Amino acid sequence: MLVTGVARRLGGRFVRRLTREPGVDRVVGVDAVPPGHHLGGADFVQADIRHPAIARVLTEHAVDTVVHLDVNGTPLGKRGSRAAVKETNVIGTMQLLGACQKSPAVKRLVVRSTTSVYGSAPRDPAVFTETTPPKSLPGGGFAKDAVEVEGYVRGFARRRPDVAVCVLRLAHLIGPGADSPLAEYFSLPVLPTVLGFDPRLQFVHEDDAVEVLRIAAGEPARGTLNSGTFNIAGDGVVLLSQAARRLGRPTLPFFVTGVTWAGSALRALGMLDFSAEQIRLLTHGRVVDTTQMRETLGFHPRYTSAGAFADFTRSRGTGLLPPHALARTVDRIAAAVPAGRGLN
Repeated sequence: MLVTGVARRLGGRFVRRLTREPGVDRVVGVDAVPPGHHLGGADFVQADIRHPAIARVLTEHAVDTVVHLDVNGTPLGKRGSRAAVKETNVIGTMQLLGACQKSPAVKRLVVRSTTSVYGSAPRDPAVFTETTPPKSLPGGGFAKDAVEVEGYVRGFARRRPDVAVCVLRLAHLIGPGADSPLAEYFSLPVLPTVLGFDPRLQFVHEDDAVEVLRIAAGEPARGTLNSGTFNIAGDGVVLLSQAARRLGRPTLPFFVTGVTWAGSALRALGMLDFSAEQIRLLTHGRVVDTTQMRETLGFHPRYTSAGAFADFTRSRGTGLLPPHALARTVDRIAAAVPAGRGLN
């Protein structure tokens, strides 16, 4: 089995989990830079998936299963640029799929994607299923990369119908070691928000992400099918206002134009890649249906969205305001507002 993106935390954790799996004979981890963490009993090959040499790696190691995790929204260790991340996401995926297409040994492909492919728009349905088309396609950033990646994967599946292809659309990855754009946003001392909006958010805990990858990469259990496209998220939703209170972080509401300006300032300071797509998420939110995840893939997350966020909150410590005191204050203000006078 070959796993890309092992220099990142999720890739490293997944590889270490695989090496303990009884049915896995050998694991090869690939990344352009050496990982700063150990990979258990896995072999590491330093290779850039943007280059055609990745085909030689598949051939030399007789790889039968490829797990493509090198699709990300942030540079590794803050050292890279958005352009380099996009090249790895898009060009790297094209090169990897080309190598898989030429290798007759490859029989299974698992690709990490994101629920961001649905976009965030004011006329969105309350819940997205895997077949729901987005009202507005993402215009840039990681979400657009993921849309392009999924398009290349569908093309590969048509050309190699003998390969079982599984695309996992992960909700926002959260947990003590998560390095997702939204985790970076929640680490800010003050959270810029869009005035008048309180979006619904879903999360998937990093432990659950490792487990669903293991299921997708393994042999299907009886009655399940490890191929297709699946939404992956914990049960329930967390409102942005609830998230801020649980973190003990004050919010700073702006009009949309103000949030856009704040995002540009954060990017210029190198504090956060606050993209236009993330601003739309913090305005309209996004919720996906996970029926297929449970009934077809056979995966049941250990953490709810609220539980995953609670674990993330514990790892970040108390913010500027004590969470319990902040929650009590908000509740008192809400109770003091006469019925019918609140914002809808």
